[in-house]
Amino acid sequence: EVPVVESGGDSVQAGGSLTLSCTASGYTFAGSDMGWYRQGSRYECELVSTISGDGVIYYSDAVKGRFTVTQDNAKNMVYLHMNNLNPNDTAVYYCAAQIVLGSGNCEEWNTFGLWGQGTQVTVSS
Repeated sequence: EVPVVESGGDSVQAGGSLTLSCTASGYTFAGSDMGWYRQGSRYECELVSTISGDGVIYYSDAVKGRFTVTQDNAKNMVYLHMNNLNPNDTAVYYCAAQIVLGSGNCEEWNTFGLWGQGTQVTVSS
């Protein structure tokens, strides 16, 4: 298991911005695959963005153009910068030290204990 910790979730108005942060004690993000996921009211896990160990970045269509993932290896941090938020972005956001696709809720995707506990983002209209 990896002690991943997310932070930065908050309640914002539609059109607002938030930055989520992710870190892990005793685990080096540099060169590792990292992913951001979310679980909204439908309780199905959704892949949001990933950054591979060699720096390839992916965004889901739902967030492309609004969200940006960055990595600071000196601080061992990964960030998800979220702009122009809308109510559909309301979810618990998870950071994970893996890139994975699956079905079901995020707890089911977390098969190797590489995910954080999540941080709540609430966007009101």
